[in-house]
Amino acid sequence: MKAEIGRVCFKTVGREAGRKCVVVGVVDKNFVIVTGPKSLTGVRRRRVNVSHLAFTPYKLNIREDASDDEVLKTIQESGLVDFMKEGAKVKFE
Repeated sequence: MKAEIGRVCFKTVGREAGRKCVVVGVVDKNFVIVTGPKSLTGVRRRRVNVSHLAFTPYKLNIREDASDDEVLKTIQESGLVDFMKEGAKVKFE
């Protein structure tokens, strides 16, 4: 899958590894802007290398650079709140 606005993904590297986030902006082919939002998943808005993300089949209908409140509202409307809250185990190699 490719990085696109609204794509739900897992962070696989760093202190937020195993947490889910949503792509809210595409910088270039290597970097995207993601948000949790922090109040829901603990992932703050930041620039992330796409090689540090694992994409899920879920995609939200949001605009580019949507605010955390807009993203949270869309997650609630989509019924993905429980999915976003649950963490994932990351296998370190």
